[in-house]
Amino acid sequence: MFNKEDNLSPFATLSKDGERLREEENDFRPIFYRDIDRIINYASFTRYRNKTQVFSFYGNDNVQTRMTHVLLVSKIARTIGRALNLNEDLIEAIALAHDIGHPPIGHVGEKILNDISIRDLDEVFMHNVFGVRNYMFLERDGKGANLSIQVMDGILCHNGEILSNIYYPKKKTKDMFLKDYYNSYKMHQNKIDLIPMTLEGCIVKLTDVISYSGRDLEDAIRLKFIKREDIPLDIKEILGDNNRDIVNTLVCDVIKNSMNQNYIKLSENVYYALSHLVKFNYENIYNKANSKEKIAYYRDVFNTVYDKYLIDLKNNDVNSRIYLNYLNKMDSDYLNNNKLEKIVIDYIALMTDEYLIKEYELIKK
Repeated sequence: MFNKEDNLSPFATLSKDGERLREEENDFRPIFYRDIDRIINYASFTRYRNKTQVFSFYGNDNVQTRMTHVLLVSKIARTIGRALNLNEDLIEAIALAHDIGHPPIGHVGEKILNDISIRDLDEVFMHNVFGVRNYMFLERDGKGANLSIQVMDGILCHNGEILSNIYYPKKKTKDMFLKDYYNSYKMHQNKIDLIPMTLEGCIVKLTDVISYSGRDLEDAIRLKFIKREDIPLDIKEILGDNNRDIVNTLVCDVIKNSMNQNYIKLSENVYYALSHLVKFNYENIYNKANSKEKIAYYRDVFNTVYDKYLIDLKNNDVNSRIYLNYLNKMDSDYLNNNKLEKIVIDYIALMTDEYLIKEYELIKK
């Protein structure tokens, strides 16, 4: 019987090498393909469509949401993976799930939850770590999704904010993956640099940057944060000045420099231009997407909702919305094995932008 994986690159991750934290019976689907089915059928995937990528509540339907971003990452990463003859199922699973841990209001929301988590739990909150937590402990009403460790490692290590011109995978056992995961709660947010265990995970890590750099630029131009002529010349000359050309240049460069290699690589000049583009985006888009007044408002939103539901849990107020909409359906192990502060952070992090604001407005009435 023909097995399409027989002809994959010697550096590809094979389905037979996939491993889960809890053993289960296999069916006709390869392990990573089965992970894709699980990922897209959970409610957390549906909530991507109402979670911020960069710009919240700007009233422009053409600005991408988190859903658009993960679909673009999946498509671009699979294009690279197909050219390099790697495992597209594993790439797709990691790409579709890589941002599942993003809380409402994008990176602003992540920073606010991080401040709360450090203050009350002495743990950092990072979307990549929470993404793994979601699949290990929250999906299926607290029973967990039992995704493969290769996919969860790709989620944990995807941090696209940390850019390199070459990515070598790091071989890991199940225990090494779990050590990376639990240690991440004690790492400062700006210093985490976990290395994926598969070449497919390395592709998603780089593709995350490829995807958001050009598309966020287009959104910023659409919303008149910047003009196309503001893009520095050294970026334009190498990458182009629009998303189509930027993505095409980067994808072709990665494929050319990574073909038949045990690493994923950008050429030096393209890496320099991409690094400059990321820096340009931070200075002119991400750091300006929300005014000081809007950030102060979001901080009040998060803290008000957090304080309200923490009090409700401490008072065992079973009529509270955190019980009615969340806790009443969760497995008893989840309720018994987590601090109250952790439960409230979980509840908030799973929300969409609109749901969080609705909760806040109900509390403030």
